[in-house]
Amino acid sequence: MGMTMTQKILAAHAGLDSVKAGQLIEADLDMVLANDITGPVAIHEVEKLNKKTVFDKDKIALVPDHFTPNKDIKSAEHCKCVRDYAKAQGITNYFEVGEMGIEHALLPEKGLIVAGETCIGADSHTCTYGALGAFSTGVGSTDMGAGMITGKAWFKVPSAIKVVLKGSLQKWVSGKDVILHLIGKIGVDGALYRSLEFAGEGVASLTMDDRFSIANMAIEAGAKNGIFPVDEKTIEYMKEHSTKPYTIYEPDADAEYDEEILIDLDTLEPTVAFPHLPENTKTVKESGVVEIDQVVIGSCTNGRIGDLRAAAKVLEGRKVKKGIRCIIFPATQAIYLQAIEEGLVQTFIKAGAVVSTPTCGPCLGGHMGILAAGERAVSTTNRNFVGRMGHVDSEVYLASPAVAAASAVTGKISEPSELGNE
Repeated sequence: MGMTMTQKILAAHAGLDSVKAGQLIEADLDMVLANDITGPVAIHEVEKLNKKTVFDKDKIALVPDHFTPNKDIKSAEHCKCVRDYAKAQGITNYFEVGEMGIEHALLPEKGLIVAGETCIGADSHTCTYGALGAFSTGVGSTDMGAGMITGKAWFKVPSAIKVVLKGSLQKWVSGKDVILHLIGKIGVDGALYRSLEFAGEGVASLTMDDRFSIANMAIEAGAKNGIFPVDEKTIEYMKEHSTKPYTIYEPDADAEYDEEILIDLDTLEPTVAFPHLPENTKTVKESGVVEIDQVVIGSCTNGRIGDLRAAAKVLEGRKVKKGIRCIIFPATQAIYLQAIEEGLVQTFIKAGAVVSTPTCGPCLGGHMGILAAGERAVSTTNRNFVGRMGHVDSEVYLASPAVAAASAVTGKISEPSELGNE
């Protein structure tokens, strides 16, 4: 029986001719990632071991992005721990405030991940890099720490679900709507420890930003990873951002999949995930009147330039409704600068939104935009669990940047077509 994309990458990195689902392997790593929350845990564990040096200072990335700029003394101490370790080890890819970004947008932008590579990160949304045709997955801090000093990790080879995309996205529909639709269809454990492998002619119609959003939220369906085929758009992105050699892996014609799911992009509509799980999806038209208090546009899911352009297109010439707080945070410094150069930031400020330095803060209720009891937010982030963005009695509705921006204008969950003059 043939192998899937993921299985081929894992086999190559394990030095094996082939692998099969359920097999335990030890694979070489091309990148190991941690942030200011998970990094200190890994560092403290590694310091207890005999091996005191990292396996390759160029293949570690430490990005303090969750509670940064530091919100309090404890977060400052966490960042200092990561900073001191990076300096002591001579780690090349350490990104401090002013040059850092949200890790899962920053690493592809810096060209640190390319097709055919393996990456583990002590953050569950490390699966984002599957958009580039890489195998990437989130792990615990101790596994990440072990990876930092050995350059290897143990894996159980996952089986796969084939997600076939056909057609193309309609106006105001994005990759965020695709993944919310999929999670709504299969549930938050529908792909548990399996690969979500995307295929079909519809892939070509998706931008790289769409693909990053989709791969990013593979974990919200329980998946081990999400992965896209490498096409001209992927290659163009890698050539623009990286000088690293890449390897294209394609699934065998007789690759085995647990199931196949068809998504017709032509028929998808703007979609929202209601509290308190990403699987609680409805189209905006089905949502009814849901009044909100806050809108958040950004994160590792939807803070890229395409996301900001979509939000700006909706907000151009309009105002955030009085009493609604609209917070926009570009995912990296480069994206922030590009948004300024394109006039997007001016559009946001004129509309009555605030624009923040890159940070994960609002997404996890870490800092900035914390919700009080009874408040509701429409957010372009990836999770809407109980208490995710603040008080346990607050509510988070997940949506695309276009829907979030339209909702900021109306003060209730809305899609851009409701605003008129589209």
